[in-house]
Order: sequence, then structure tokens, then C-alpha cells
Amino acid sequence: MNTLIKVIEAEEILTIIPLLTKLNSKTPLEILKERVVETSKNTNYECIGLYVDEKLVGISGLWYTTRHYIGKSAEPDHVIIDDSIRGQGLGKQFFKWIDNHVKNKGCEAIELNAYSGNTKSHKFYYNEGYDIYGFHFLKVLRADKKFY
Repeated sequence: MNTLIKVIEAEEILTIIPLLTKLNSKTPLEILKERVVETSKNTNYECIGLYVDEKLVGISGLWYTTRHYIGKSAEPDHVIIDDSIRGQGLGKQFFKWIDNHVKNKGCEAIELNAYSGNTKSHKFYYNEGYDIYGFHFLKVLRADKKFY
């Protein structure tokens, strides 16, 4: 098994759609594609890909910011590892790479959100040294009030 972890360049960003739809199954595909393309244009964002035998099997967006309470930080977003390769230590390898990558960019911390019902991810993040410091709240401002 040959693994590669790298930044996914903007011109390849739509390659994340098959994995992203597993996480965002309620978002209409055209809206998801528009959002992905728009996100890739943001200078405080990059997307990391995990490849096994040249197949994209894991993704994580990274948002960079400076926060008054912790300093320069990165936020992994839309993290997903394909079901077919889970349990092989690749998620651990992926996050070790991310840790080193953001440290090299001067980050002092990593913070992330995980859906409350995704208990498997909670266990993983605990094992990777993350602690819970608060709650993530969301207020939908669209007229339909739907989350997608």
C-alpha cells in the first residue's frame, strides 16, 4: 500500500466531491460544487488529501486564523476518511501529517468541530490529544432555515 498526503491544488479541488458527499449528503450537488470552488479561492484555506495507491481516500480542509485566546491556529474542516480504509492507522498518519504541516506554518493550536452524533470521531480526536472546550452553535439565516 503506497500512501501520499499532499495539498490539493485549486485546479483539482472538485476531486474531493465524492468523499465530501458522504459527509454532506443533504447539500444539493451543484450547491456543494459551487461552495467547494468558492472555498478553494480563500487565501486562509487549503485542502489536504490522503491518497492510497493514487486514489483519494481522505480529505481535510484547513482554515487558518489568529484568535485572541490561543494565537495562530488551524481548523480541520470536512474531515473524512473513506470507510473502506478505516481501522488501518491512516487517520492517525493523516493527522500527524496535518500537525506537522500547520506547525511549520507557525500555528500554535488546532481546533475543530465534530458533529455531536459522530461518536467514532470523538473517540479518535480524544486519542489524538484533543479536548472539548465548548459547543458549536449554528443559526441558519436563510428563509428556509434548512441546514445544507
